[in-house]
Amino acid sequence: MRLSIIIPVYNERATITEVLARVQAVDLKTEIVIVDDASNDGTTEWLKDWVTQQSKGVTLCHHERNRGKGAAIRTALQEITGDYVIIQDGDLEYDPNDYVRLLEPLLNGQSRVVYGSRFLGGQHGMFFTQWAGNASLTKLTNLLFRSSLTDMETCYKIFDKNLICSLNLTSNRFDIEPELTAKVLKQGLKIIEVPISYTGRSYSKGKKINWRDFVSAIWTLLRLRL
Repeated sequence: MRLSIIIPVYNERATITEVLARVQAVDLKTEIVIVDDASNDGTTEWLKDWVTQQSKGVTLCHHERNRGKGAAIRTALQEITGDYVIIQDGDLEYDPNDYVRLLEPLLNGQSRVVYGSRFLGGQHGMFFTQWAGNASLTKLTNLLFRSSLTDMETCYKIFDKNLICSLNLTSNRFDIEPELTAKVLKQGLKIIEVPISYTGRSYSKGKKINWRDFVSAIWTLLRLRL
């Protein structure tokens, strides 16, 4: 079993060193596919130097202009070779130690998709506005697709490689999250959720999603349902 870890990165110089150290410390057979989305804070130069020091198992792609998280994920999907695929943000909000827990339902044949829920088994660590926006989008998803998710917007989504590569994704920004979910649920596939740890960050520390992405997520869900 090999896990492909997709890491979209945009202006994460302050955190990317620690994120990659944590990812590489996970005791799994992995490959890392990083997509630098035209960073301008020194992330690009640091990543180029870091990749040259790696012996194998790391691929670095670069966008000439900032295109968004969804576009970065789509670029990475053209490079992956693993059996399963997980998305890892370039900040320190999510803990790679949760990979093993997320993989279990896939390896046991329970599902082809697993989400890491920040609302199961403990404190979610979000600011109020983030919690309210996520709760609203999750409820709308459940209403439209007759699902019972607790955390649609989670970054930690792990897929069977063949499934995610067959979804014909088109989103460029954070609307990739509802697009992934809607297209999986429209196929009648079960999404299993497992609890994960989470440490939210504020906009002053680099949080990038905003109200425009909230509106875009609503439109994406409605468009793909109707």
